[in-house]
Amino acid sequence: MRSWPTVVIPPLNHEMPPLKLRLTSGKLENSNAHFRMYVCGITPYDATHLGHAATYLTFDLINRYTQLQNRKVSFVENITDIDDPLLVRAERDATDWQSLATSQIELYAGDMSALRILPPEYFESVTQSMELIVLAVTKVIDAGFTYSLDGDIYFRSKDFLDELPIPYEQALSEFAERGGDPKRPGKEEPLDPLLWLANKPNEPGWPAPFGFGRPGWHIECSVIALRYLLGADYLESKIDREFCIDLQGGGSDLIFPHHFMSAILAKVLTGKPFAAGYLHTGMVGLDGEKMSKSKGNLVFVSKLLKSGVDPMVIRFALLQNRYSSDRMWTDDVLYQATLKVAKLRSALARMEVAQTSTVIDGVISALSDDLDTPKALELLDVWASNTESAKSSELIGSAGELSRALDSLLGLAL
Repeated sequence: MRSWPTVVIPPLNHEMPPLKLRLTSGKLENSNAHFRMYVCGITPYDATHLGHAATYLTFDLINRYTQLQNRKVSFVENITDIDDPLLVRAERDATDWQSLATSQIELYAGDMSALRILPPEYFESVTQSMELIVLAVTKVIDAGFTYSLDGDIYFRSKDFLDELPIPYEQALSEFAERGGDPKRPGKEEPLDPLLWLANKPNEPGWPAPFGFGRPGWHIECSVIALRYLLGADYLESKIDREFCIDLQGGGSDLIFPHHFMSAILAKVLTGKPFAAGYLHTGMVGLDGEKMSKSKGNLVFVSKLLKSGVDPMVIRFALLQNRYSSDRMWTDDVLYQATLKVAKLRSALARMEVAQTSTVIDGVISALSDDLDTPKALELLDVWASNTESAKSSELIGSAGELSRALDSLLGLAL
């Protein structure tokens, strides 16, 4: 699938130290010349909200930083364009589910482009990957890791439960909250995930040797990540890497069950651990409450843009917090970001500015320390104040140099 237009990263003539990330789990090598990253994409039944934007902005920073280290980045993102929430909304709105998905994917791509998020090398949908998924499910079945229940095919997870990232009782609760069915009668293990759903009346389905239907959520990401980060022959070839990919990413709500299940399925398919490292972003709330579809309090990027909010202000506002922390969005957050962006733009528009080279080094240092964007923005605010108050003899910087660096490192085109 075609993604949004690419963004050119201006080159930097500054040293880029190793990127130290405080991972949820695992360990990353900073010396690998080829960096493989997979980030879970949207289920296109609704527009891009600020939680999505905060997550994709985080991995955009990693993408930019790694490219500026002169390393090759292979970045893949999926689209879950067949899933229960999509079908439910399409039925509610009396619209075709494919048309709904297409409209929301286009809206998402527009939001990402406005926010200057680097597009993935491969932006792949589940419906366009169905043949690949069927082949993978066949291999899992042949390996003896499945059983059938009323036509549905489940994955046997019992051999992997000692690797759970959370306590078992908590896993049961989160599995039920996030698409699982731990209480379904007849399951061998409550945490077993659906691998393939038998077709239901009036729902779309695809032919497969094991029955007409559609895939479960977790196998979709396993297949798309492996196919586009390892190559078309990943099911047949021996993988000569310790891990299949370098980094798996998404929101913290994906730690379990989604990322855990995707990883164990990938291990069955390849014989190798899926990702060397896992990184997760915090949640974004609104005015003191959790932001969710059920509460009806989602803040959509497209609506902010339509109301006239500068996309660089939105990006700046999201950079004001550490990516890993839960944070609240308020009108004041947006207002303060508007003021700070205006101050920074005013300083960058001057003919003479305060010293910039050390500021750029400081921003790089902050980013290298687990993407410390609050510190990076604080350095820029101090620089803008210094530019306004400095004596003429102290105005020895280059606004152009700093502007290009902000574009490269932070994606802020000011």
